Amino acid sequence: MTMAETIKTQNPTPEFSRILKVSSLNSTVDYEFEEIPSEGETTEMAALFDVVSIRKMRFTGTISPFEDEGWLLEGILGATISQNCVVTLVRIRTRLDLNVRRIFTPMAEPDKNEITLDATHNDELEPLGREIDLGLVAMEALVLAIPEYPRVEGAELPESRFSPPDASDIEEDTPKAFAGLATLKEKLSNPDE
Repeated sequence: MTMAETIKTQNPTPEFSRILKVSSLNSTVDYEFEEIPSEGETTEMAALFDVVSIRKMRFTGTISPFEDEGWLLEGILGATISQNCVVTLVRIRTRLDLNVRRIFTPMAEPDKNEITLDATHNDELEPLGREIDLGLVAMEALVLAIPEYPRVEGAELPESRFSPPDASDIEEDTPKAFAGLATLKEKLSNPDE
């Protein structure tokens, strides 16, 4: 199941949906698109992706015939993401400009009990149905590019020490309980010395 299908399965009305009927595409001419979500849609996507905000999002590109029965989507997705630094909680803005490429092609439906493992799996391949949701394609590309652990430049986590309650922290120069075992093993394996 693709990320777009997962999003659509979890929410029948996705946060950003721009459905294009495959039957409306012409096999001799490229279809050009430009999709810009509304403020409400970007607010809903920000909540879904657990970021502070999404601004200046725009998805442009073309869909052209691919091989015999498929369609090639090539586009550019731009968005400005605001997140909080995981160390300092200072707000960070990240500008993402992504090349998006998907190949929609007819695929045989796998048996429900069948597991298919393919080491040569192409992430660009998508099953071709009756419609292509440009909004879901954009959401998938965006969520995969958002930094998981954003940090302000130079921000570092403080050194952490972990010890049981009511115990002092173990220092590097403190003798370790098992440090002498290697020496003892050596002595026992060489009794002549």
